[in-house]
Amino acid sequence: MSNSSSLTQFLLLAFADRRELQLLHFWLFLAISLAALLANGLILSAVACDHHLHTPMGFFLLNLSLTDLGSICTTVPKAMHNSLWGTMTISYMGCVAQVFLLIFFFRTEFYLLTVMCYDRYVAICKPLHYGTLLGSRACAHMAAAAWATGFLNALLHTVNTFSLPLCQGNALGQFFCEIPHILKLSCSHSGYLREIGLLMVSACLVVGCFIFIVFSYVQIFRAVLRIPSQQGRHKAFSMCLPHLAVVSLFVSTVVFSYLKPPSLSSPSLDLVASVLYSVVPPALNPFIYSLRNQQIKDALRKMMTG
Repeated sequence: MSNSSSLTQFLLLAFADRRELQLLHFWLFLAISLAALLANGLILSAVACDHHLHTPMGFFLLNLSLTDLGSICTTVPKAMHNSLWGTMTISYMGCVAQVFLLIFFFRTEFYLLTVMCYDRYVAICKPLHYGTLLGSRACAHMAAAAWATGFLNALLHTVNTFSLPLCQGNALGQFFCEIPHILKLSCSHSGYLREIGLLMVSACLVVGCFIFIVFSYVQIFRAVLRIPSQQGRHKAFSMCLPHLAVVSLFVSTVVFSYLKPPSLSSPSLDLVASVLYSVVPPALNPFIYSLRNQQIKDALRKMMTG
């Protein structure tokens, strides 16, 4: 038996017991993280350097790339270190930092995706009011609100989770620190219920954002289908499809990880699901945007050719 005051480290879930597979996971994570760092770095550079991308969507895309970089740098380096050296431990404060940063970047990313949906809605459904509704000050306020809300969410959950007495050991069934797995170590029923209540409030906020996104896209598709020219419809769809793809990837991986039936749950499948929602979206998001956005492709081409 142990309690949170005497805990100095947690045990993370290893990807494999065999040394060859551990090294394979290290090289795989190294390739994914380098691809994510390079792709998001190129997006940041393109938006910062090309004046054609100094638009509301470019500004929000810059913020989205920052959250992708933050989230992948929160989990992958420690997983790579453990796979390379054959260890499974993370310090208590390291675990606190992982929980805080992961919630901070994930929640901020989803709020930014909601704001970006509003940008697409105004651009297509209310184009005459675009300059008024999405001026530079309004964009800065919306981005700041997304970051501030994510920070507040992360702070509340982290403080409440690590104030609970932990007396069920220190082994986490995950390759990074995550609140549901830490709650399994708690022996405080009231504290557990308090954190579940916070999670429910956060879930309601996320569901509200998701309903807003769905409602906005219903209005967007109705407006697009009323455009008489095929070229106009194609341009409108090209504006929306990257964002819709990123939202779908983000939501589907999280839903699969947390809402899959218990009959499908197994340590190996849970590990794959956690990689899908914590590692894959930050690596794929910049590719999705760059492949479908002609302005970003032009800016990246100019950077590559000097």
